[in-house]
Amino acid sequence: MPNYTAPRPGVGSVGQYQMSSKPYATSSFSVAGVGSAPTEITFPNVTSWVWVENLDSNSNVRIGFSSLGTTGSAGGGTNNYVTIVNQTDPHTFRVRVKSVFLLSEGAASTNVSIMAGLTSIESDLSTDEGPNYSGSSGIG
Repeated sequence: MPNYTAPRPGVGSVGQYQMSSKPYATSSFSVAGVGSAPTEITFPNVTSWVWVENLDSNSNVRIGFSSLGTTGSAGGGTNNYVTIVNQTDPHTFRVRVKSVFLLSEGAASTNVSIMAGLTSIESDLSTDEGPNYSGSSGIG
């Protein structure tokens, strides 16, 4: 008798992005400052959307989809990040990712809140099952 393994949803499973997502939230998460390695937030499942709010008035926060993209310099390096202005500019991103990278533009750490909508797609996909953003154009 053959073994049967039920198929699991993958990153191309459209229905996973159309239905309501499972909530993920963390508040007052500390993000390292410039000169440090970016803080990686890894989600338990692939996201449908991600919302980030900067809670500090002293510094802006960079959000990117790879470590290299987040550490780019304004003086001509790789700048593949979005800047979230201090306490005035929460952002929602409709993206399917398993992690994001955050970096404070100040020397000290910055506190952020993060919410995400999670699909039922497992985040431990290999690179041949889903996108790999570690070196893609526009990603970093």
